[in-house]
Amino acid sequence: MMSDLHSNWYPIASSSDLPKRHVYQAQLLGREFAVWRADDGHVNVWENRCLHRGVRLSIGINNGTELKCQYHGWRYANRTAGCTYIPAHPADAPARTICNNTYPAIESHGLVWSGEEASGDLLSLDGFDSATVLRAVPVFAPMNMVAEALLGYGWDDSCKGAANDDGSVTVTAGDGTAVRIFVQPMDSNHSVMRGLVNQAPAGAGRAELLQTHSWLMQELRDRVEVLAAKQEAPAPYEPVIAKVSEDLVDIPALGTDGRKAELRVQLVKKEMTAEGIVSLRLEPIKGQLPTFQPGAHIDVHLPNGLVRQYSITNGPGETDHYTIGVKREGDGRGGSAAVHDSLQEGDVLAISAPRNNFPLRRDAEHTVFIAGGIGVTPMIAMARALNAQGLSFEFHYFVQSDDHVAFKQQIGEFERALTIHKGLSPEATGAKLKEVLAEPGFARHVYICGPGPMLEATRGIAASQGWTDEAVHFEYFANTAEVDDSTAFEVDLARSALTLQVPAGKTILEVLREHGIDMPSSCEQGACGTCRCGVIEGEVIHQDVYLSNAEKAEGKSIMTCVSRAASDRLILDI
Repeated sequence: MMSDLHSNWYPIASSSDLPKRHVYQAQLLGREFAVWRADDGHVNVWENRCLHRGVRLSIGINNGTELKCQYHGWRYANRTAGCTYIPAHPADAPARTICNNTYPAIESHGLVWSGEEASGDLLSLDGFDSATVLRAVPVFAPMNMVAEALLGYGWDDSCKGAANDDGSVTVTAGDGTAVRIFVQPMDSNHSVMRGLVNQAPAGAGRAELLQTHSWLMQELRDRVEVLAAKQEAPAPYEPVIAKVSEDLVDIPALGTDGRKAELRVQLVKKEMTAEGIVSLRLEPIKGQLPTFQPGAHIDVHLPNGLVRQYSITNGPGETDHYTIGVKREGDGRGGSAAVHDSLQEGDVLAISAPRNNFPLRRDAEHTVFIAGGIGVTPMIAMARALNAQGLSFEFHYFVQSDDHVAFKQQIGEFERALTIHKGLSPEATGAKLKEVLAEPGFARHVYICGPGPMLEATRGIAASQGWTDEAVHFEYFANTAEVDDSTAFEVDLARSALTLQVPAGKTILEVLREHGIDMPSSCEQGACGTCRCGVIEGEVIHQDVYLSNAEKAEGKSIMTCVSRAASDRLILDI
């Protein structure tokens, strides 16, 4: 028999035990395994416990690429068993040290093989390449006792048994039929017989073969268990299971950049609402979500560590959830890809409370909404609010085709005010915008959101048509302008009685946080207006896309995340 049980290969499952999206519980030498096949075909053999509370992963959810614990939702990646997501700390990427124990695995001859410290190749299984896998038969008896009894296994008088170096027994009959039976030591007094027959008959022949050996192995089991019951049971195996350090799971709930994620929500519904645009319905884990106003957005802290801003599309009275839309950006930095590819229904996310830097005026006699692509999301909430109040508005939605029209059910609420412009060229779009914006007037307001070039063009057309800065409201999703951070200057904080140095390569926002000033922020690229600060004295180099031209000329505000001083010193109202 084998001298070192821990370094040998054992069959711990049949290939048929691992259907798609299933998790199989196996045991070897007292240690439990979670065995699962990923969609790429890889077979994982892991310690059968979540690193958080020790719940069995064999009752977890196999989604094809990750294994998710049923208890608190920790996720572990295919192949590496590294933790990819911790719902209680969704604003932070789990430390790389949070990784489950993995064990070697080989799938061969219809069986899955593993071992605590197994290495190298399996012993030769020549002659069993076209074998039939027999039904596994558990035996309450020690491994050695089962292997010894198998030497007498047979189905006719010509059968002869021989022990192999790996602890298995090969039984050969006079007609060349051979059976090789392996013993899987689940525990010191609990084994499993797993057999291969060097024949692969089909139809009734296969059924008869399986039935014959199932009966023979059960008969052997009954005899061995009677003998084992007369002996004193050996002490159970006690596998060493390393504990997880508390330091590994005590992750701070907030990101290190100061952007707060004070709310926890669950993704309860994810669906495609248009080509390349996914809709997410977020519901609170407990309690009530904060009140929002039309035009508000939330920061979403993604499992990959990125923070992204998405507008709320809810209508009036929809206070039990937030719905957002996310467009896949092919040339983005990974935020939209994480939403589209990684987030799944049931995931828990960290989000900020709603912020509204794009507020809706409801005292207008008439409102014109102009949306391009994903820029429709904040305006859906605005239009639904006006529609519920019976206020006058018109909604112009520019898209490439009908397949790109997002949130069709929601915009259907104000169908009479809606005009969808499909597939227009830039020139045709400009002409249509001149037509839409042809009548500025008292108490008429226009709201614009969409791709940067369209937004710039629309603002220019509005100005040329006579719309005042106060009547034109806009929101950029990103600041695509190149930011120059090469200057150094000084800032005096009037209300904090501090003088700080802002060196080249750092933003005002970063310096404020380094000195304990809790300045709120969101996009941190000069598009959302969250980090806006009053300027008492000094000249500003405006590098944001949030302030209007009039506001920039006035010089009374600065976006601390991107803008800088043109003078040697700024006095800020902080």
